Amino acid sequence: MSTRQSQSMDSNSKPEVKQSADRLFAVNERINQLLIKHLDPAAWTAKPPGNVRTIAAIFTHMHNVRAKWIRLTAPHLKVPAQLNRSHCTPQQARKALAASAVLCEQMLEDVETGRIHKGKRIEQFVRDGWARPWPVGPGDVTAMLSYMLVHEAHHRGQVAMIAHKLGFPLSKEVTSKMWSWEKL
Repeated sequence: MSTRQSQSMDSNSKPEVKQSADRLFAVNERINQLLIKHLDPAAWTAKPPGNVRTIAAIFTHMHNVRAKWIRLTAPHLKVPAQLNRSHCTPQQARKALAASAVLCEQMLEDVETGRIHKGKRIEQFVRDGWARPWPVGPGDVTAMLSYMLVHEAHHRGQVAMIAHKLGFPLSKEVTSKMWSWEKL
C-alpha cells in the first residue's frame, strides 16, 4: 500500500478480516462446495494424464483426512464415515464434506475457546501418526487452521488444473467466486 493510500484510510475504513477459526474454515468449505457444484460431471471420475488421482479421489481424500484430524485431535467428536474414492459421487462428496466441515469447525472452536470435554482440553493438533503433534490452546489455532486451509487449497488447485487438462475448465465466473471470501 502506498503512503498516499495509507494516509487516506482511517482505522475505521479498513476491512475487518479477523474472524474466528471456525468461521474461516466454514468459508473454506463453501469454496469446496462451489467447486464440486460447478465441475462438469464427466470430469469427476475421468482419468487425468499422468499418474495422478482422479477428482473424485482428491475430494474423498480431503474428507478422509478431515476424519483423521478429528479422530486424532478431538476424540470427543463423532468421527465421520470414510468415503470410498472408487464409488463416491459428487453428491456423496458434497454431503460428506459438509458434515466433516461442521466437525472441523467444532474442533477449531473447541481449541480456540479452550472448551473442556470430559475434563480435558484439546492441547495438540495431530495431523497424522507420522507427524509430530503441534501444541494448540485457547486463542492459539493459527498454525492448525493454516495447515488445514493450505491442505484443502492445494487440492482445489489440483482439481482446477486436472479439470482444465481434461477439457473441462472452470468458468471465470466460478474461479472469481472462489476468490471472493468476503462474499462467501
